[in-house]
Amino acid sequence: MRDGRGVRPDERRRQLSEQGPQRLRRRRRARWMIAGTATVVALGVGAAVVLTQVGTGKAVAGPQAPAPAETTQVTKADLADRRSVSGKLGYGAETTLPGRKQGTITGLPAIGDVLDRGKPVYQVDAKPVPLFHGQIPLYRPVGPGMTNGPDVKLIEENLKALGYGGFGTPDEKFTDATANAVKKWQKANKLDQNGTIAVGDVVITPDSFRVSTIVASLGAQGTTDVLKYTGGSRGVIAQIKAEQRDSAKPGSKVTVNIGGKQVTGTVKQVTLAPPDNNPAPGQSPDSKFDVSISLDDAGSVTAPDGSTVDVRFTVSSQKGVLTVPVGALLALAEGGYALQVVEGESRRLIPVKTGLFADGKVEVSGPDVREGMRVVTTS
Repeated sequence: MRDGRGVRPDERRRQLSEQGPQRLRRRRRARWMIAGTATVVALGVGAAVVLTQVGTGKAVAGPQAPAPAETTQVTKADLADRRSVSGKLGYGAETTLPGRKQGTITGLPAIGDVLDRGKPVYQVDAKPVPLFHGQIPLYRPVGPGMTNGPDVKLIEENLKALGYGGFGTPDEKFTDATANAVKKWQKANKLDQNGTIAVGDVVITPDSFRVSTIVASLGAQGTTDVLKYTGGSRGVIAQIKAEQRDSAKPGSKVTVNIGGKQVTGTVKQVTLAPPDNNPAPGQSPDSKFDVSISLDDAGSVTAPDGSTVDVRFTVSSQKGVLTVPVGALLALAEGGYALQVVEGESRRLIPVKTGLFADGKVEVSGPDVREGMRVVTTS
């Protein structure tokens, strides 16, 4: 009896018994071929391109379909690279005030007194020695018959600020009108009305101040050191190295962290640190400098004097530049950096030039970089 193919049943059983091992061997060979091909493809793809994501150390293989990734926009912003130093909260560094008026000291202020322009600092021979503001000391008597000079302008500026004018805009020329203003001021302060201000008749400092230490005693000569003073309101003293002076110029702004509260401040003065902290004479690479900083809102600071604070100076800055998080940079094998731009479902690389790094961001530029474009990032 034969089947539909004309093959007897015993012959069919023999064929099947022979074909089984052959089919099994063929299937195994097919699986090995598929696996081997997959391995070659994987190796080929892995060798095609390798990019390193800055900040992650992870390799990205292409041209595989991109895995879901965090993205961010290229934004325009101001960047500032800052450096931090420790400081102390208080009234600033002490400055010694030398007396310059001949006679006997008959009156002294109290520690903690804050003295403003026009107020008497101390007394000599029972007459007040008031405070004027200025950047230079008097180096000659200022009065009728003198030659022009910056000391005349200093006197006129102070007289006008105290309400004694009549000479016009302060300048370097001493006139009869200037002499009349001096006499009116002398009369109000119960001084000799001679129209001349001698070298020791006034104390000159850049600003109002707070008396921190009394050096002289009553009865001492008026030409001795009288007192030590600090800034009139609480501020910060920080110490920097010589190479850091460019970031701490008078007038420059700083941020100060005081017990978790951040306030802004202004550099008022930079001076060589005391000898105990600066054994090298003069300015050298090892010199240390004290930076006096005024707080823009000193009244809001409740921390006690002597508290340690963190002061951040701006080393360099850029305004209105294109920025991305540092984690968006791709370091190229051939050198340089790129950004991976996301456009719908596709991605492409664009080379960029890096600039300032600050606060976790980096300045980027290049012909293909635009504000608002979306790029892959790790942070």
